[in-house]
Amino acid sequence: MRALVYHGPGHVSWDTVPDPAIEEATDVIVRVDATTVCGSDLHILRGDLPEVKPGTVLGHEAVGEIMEVGRDVHGLRPGNQVIVSSVSACGRCQACRDTRRGQCRGGGGWILGSLINGTQAEFVRVPFADHSTHRRPPAVLLDEAVLLAEVLPTAYEVGVRNGHVGPGDTVVVVGAGPVGLATVAVARLYSPRRIIAVDLSEARLEAAARLGADAAELPGKMIAELSEGPGADVAIEASGEPEGFVLCTQAVRAGGHIANIGTHGRPVTLHLESLWRKNVTISTGQVDTSSTPWLLELLRFGRLSVSPLVTHTFGLDRMEHGYEVFAQGATTGALKVVLHRE
Repeated sequence: MRALVYHGPGHVSWDTVPDPAIEEATDVIVRVDATTVCGSDLHILRGDLPEVKPGTVLGHEAVGEIMEVGRDVHGLRPGNQVIVSSVSACGRCQACRDTRRGQCRGGGGWILGSLINGTQAEFVRVPFADHSTHRRPPAVLLDEAVLLAEVLPTAYEVGVRNGHVGPGDTVVVVGAGPVGLATVAVARLYSPRRIIAVDLSEARLEAAARLGADAAELPGKMIAELSEGPGADVAIEASGEPEGFVLCTQAVRAGGHIANIGTHGRPVTLHLESLWRKNVTISTGQVDTSSTPWLLELLRFGRLSVSPLVTHTFGLDRMEHGYEVFAQGATTGALKVVLHRE
């Protein structure tokens, strides 16, 4: 098969590699019909995640058809259309039983495209398939379904839920990339008084307004007004940049919540000299994807609109080009780049 192979920082290529095979009785083999590029993949390319070894097939988000199942897979059959979750869950360890699947201690967690070969390929082996895939209803399109592999659950679980967004809140989302924009869309479900999206890209700020932000701003006047005034009830960091986190600490009100979504590849300064008296709660998190069934129903019945997040589509064989377009999102206007089997 063909797959995108990581060769070390700064180097990937679309290569011919051996087809995946069932290795454990709980595995399935999925034909990839749609996959996408994530900001975490760019962090791997920058060398921020040294645990990813050269020779690894990248990618951890996919939708496709099951081709083969292991003997201990009970809820799936060849021919089923499934969403492959970005985190794998053994279903047995304490973390999985507590729905903290991103912290799985039974061999799961974020392993696809990290510790084992991932989804940016024609086929992928999915471990713990009964707990790590979700059936895709025909009414949910491929380009929307692939957002349920990671982007939407991350926005909800790590941003909106951890940040305790509620009715009447003022919510600031710092970083209007795909996850930040998904956070804007999901936060709207909780009837906040105001959602403010902050980014350096005018194109992404325009996208935030289309997805429901009440204000879309460059870092500046509005954030200064929040920091000098009552402040935001919830500040959600979705940029992955040190400056973004500092901005959240400045914008949040006393007694408010800071929810960190961003993947930080550089040290971030925590200014406790400014925060210690503010009764602020700071949360971090690895997505669990336990919310995928709920989000899937919202998409299925039209309660959540996320199609504007997908801005570019290519064939799988244009994977390297897809990376370039996504990495230059500030100039290309790319939000989510989806690659289809042709």
